[in-house]
Amino acid sequence: MEQTTVKQTKKRVPIAVLVIYCVLFYGAWAVFELLIKEHLAGGNPVVMQLLRSALIKNLVWTLPAMLLVHKYADCVFIRLKEMFTNKIPWLKLLCGLGIMTVYLLISAYRTHGKIALLPSFGLDSVIIVLFVGITEEMVFRGWLLNATAKNENDWLAVGVNAAMFLCIHFPRWIHDGEFVRNMASFGFVTIILLSVLFSYIFLRTKNLLVPVLVHMVWDLLAFMFI
Repeated sequence: MEQTTVKQTKKRVPIAVLVIYCVLFYGAWAVFELLIKEHLAGGNPVVMQLLRSALIKNLVWTLPAMLLVHKYADCVFIRLKEMFTNKIPWLKLLCGLGIMTVYLLISAYRTHGKIALLPSFGLDSVIIVLFVGITEEMVFRGWLLNATAKNENDWLAVGVNAAMFLCIHFPRWIHDGEFVRNMASFGFVTIILLSVLFSYIFLRTKNLLVPVLVHMVWDLLAFMFI
């Protein structure tokens, strides 16, 4: 009974903090994708990708999110230290990764008529994979979902998080001229479903490393074969 009472009266992250963060975060990343990113496309692709993914994205995404989770430790669903130290259900994780791998390989075969490494896959793709899972999961699951979910079955928070995760892809799609195609072909549905999956995994395991790993493996296979 005591535990239930504590959960019901637990402080929440102020709405104003979340609103200000989202305005600054989405605004900054839209400016980067639409105006700055194209100026970082020249030169060695590996070096440029390290600059974009390892430096800039971590400074804009990972660092502020981690600082906010630490600052509002008494308000979030899972504290910063716990989300990296809670027990990982390795058996379930490996089974899930196996199913996901089979699914993506079948999709690659249906798309290309064979399973073969794509010519576009290279070291720069590996760099993207290494950092995209960390940065995106830290912001959307480690911070935003963590700050809004009331319990591990809070599907309203999961749904809002999925919509927000979809929106962060819009500037890149607009810049690359893919926005209309992704919306018309319902390609955006995959983004929403993946977000729901990552959120579900995070809330259930209470360990951010699990959705980070799943996110990385999905992106790696997609870059390699899809």
